[in-house]
Amino acid sequence: MDAQGRGRADDVDPADQWVLNPRTGEYELRLPPSAPRSAVPGPRRSAPRDATEGAGGRRAAAPAREVPPQRRRRGTAPEEPVPGRRGRRPAKKAKKSRGKRILMWTGGTMAFTVLATGVGGYLYLKHLEGNVTTTDVGNAGSSSFKKDEAFNILIIGTDKRTGAGNEGYGDKGSEGHADTTILLHVSKDRSNATALSIPRDMIVDIPDCPTTQEDGTEKVVPGSTGVRFNTSLGQDGRDAGCTMRTVKEATGIQPHHFMMADFNAVKTLTTAVGGVKVCVEHAVDDPKSHLKLPAGESQIEGEQALAFLRTRHSFGNEGDLDRIKVQQQFLGSLMRQMSSSDTLTSPTKLIKLAEAATKALTVDSAIGKVGTLKDIALELKKVPPKNITFLTVPVVDNPAEKVRATVVPNQSKAPQVFDMIANDVSFTEVKKKEKKEAAAVAARLKGTKSDPGEVRVRILNGGAPSGSAQLELNYLQTEAGVTKSENAGNAPEELKKTTLEYAPDQADQARRLADILGLSGSAMKPGESVTNSQGLPTMTLTLGKDFKGAGVKLDATSGKTPEGVRKATADKVECAE
Repeated sequence: MDAQGRGRADDVDPADQWVLNPRTGEYELRLPPSAPRSAVPGPRRSAPRDATEGAGGRRAAAPAREVPPQRRRRGTAPEEPVPGRRGRRPAKKAKKSRGKRILMWTGGTMAFTVLATGVGGYLYLKHLEGNVTTTDVGNAGSSSFKKDEAFNILIIGTDKRTGAGNEGYGDKGSEGHADTTILLHVSKDRSNATALSIPRDMIVDIPDCPTTQEDGTEKVVPGSTGVRFNTSLGQDGRDAGCTMRTVKEATGIQPHHFMMADFNAVKTLTTAVGGVKVCVEHAVDDPKSHLKLPAGESQIEGEQALAFLRTRHSFGNEGDLDRIKVQQQFLGSLMRQMSSSDTLTSPTKLIKLAEAATKALTVDSAIGKVGTLKDIALELKKVPPKNITFLTVPVVDNPAEKVRATVVPNQSKAPQVFDMIANDVSFTEVKKKEKKEAAAVAARLKGTKSDPGEVRVRILNGGAPSGSAQLELNYLQTEAGVTKSENAGNAPEELKKTTLEYAPDQADQARRLADILGLSGSAMKPGESVTNSQGLPTMTLTLGKDFKGAGVKLDATSGKTPEGVRKATADKVECAE
């Protein structure tokens, strides 16, 4: 909220307003006598800031309303009723909270989720909204958040020098480059998520970028070719919208929203949760980052946590790619810490975490409202930790350089990773609910199957991304052994579902191809064969909008991660080497 809306309540730490009642074992909100009372019933409400405006600009307190008493904990004796009043009936047994299952990928959204579902409620979240800074990115992202769709959030950590103690980090005088960038994809069914790290030294083309100035006017920052990815932010006045456009240009994946934080976020978030556990294979003593850690596990926070994430000379080959691995391990640990009972059951930690996260956070205007931030948080909490995958864009050394300083995408591996994310394919095994097919339809899959070399099929693109027919043809011929196949171009009309049409005497071939592609019985369409380019009868495979990528089965619970691409999941503890 703006400066005019801040009153004396800001002088009090919100966490200090929650006091443990020794009789009930519950935390209770204790406001000073002069503080306004919440107009919304329910326990654990903070002081509202929407008091009416009085004469002379002074705020008049809203009519007071008594806060209902706290529920007593199991195993404790009921409180004695106040003399002269009838006692309340014992509270019903509460259902087991789902709070402990909450797991967010960013500190800000984790705090929003917990507060929205268990502590502060709407009024406190409204206060948090006032902490958040927003940026108008125009059409670089989505105009709204859609709860029923897959979504991509670009998480950016800048190297801007802001706040006390940060003089030794980042580029002096810089607006802040994209020092750490992670594209977070959350699946449509919320069964999985992928966090793709983008190396800051990866060579990309940055497109022209319209930016909104402070006075509301628009300025177009000219694009650049063959430059480091991190210059997509800060350089020449580029904002986060420019970084979003660059990600779309480099990967083909459209970021819908962004969340950005600076060095202070790491220090304040880790301190708010009481520190984060990290593990190193060997003792660390880095004079450049001033990081000192013994071998094994350590608890770090504040300045030490920032040094852990910034060091490049203590792990692996002392390069940015090894630093990314350490960052991913740290984020997994931070997520586990924020979802632990120590954090979720402590109002003090939750409120400090929420305050710290929102004050360090900048987001696009479309998600800057408290209701939207809460919606994102609630959608994110549905993803199981074991199905949150950390990946890095597959890269190779820049062949144009004699002295290795930058990298470029590995063209034999990166396109498949991008394609899987764009098509909402998980990198981990997830359970998938399938509708039962009618017996007659399912029977199409039963019976003998031809050898792959005997399958004759032509491939049409009927709604899949451009070039999909050729990519699938390459897969069938080089990896699946279906050598009698050909690309027949585009279908006359688009289809939602991939189909395979075949003549009765081609049923054996159809079953083999269905097995290779993961087709359901309903995708198999008994009909007529057509003549291929050699004048021979052939089946017709039409790729629909459900096509997930070359070599990815349509009934697959996950896609095949390219060989040599390292991945990790949020539920596993790893040690930095």
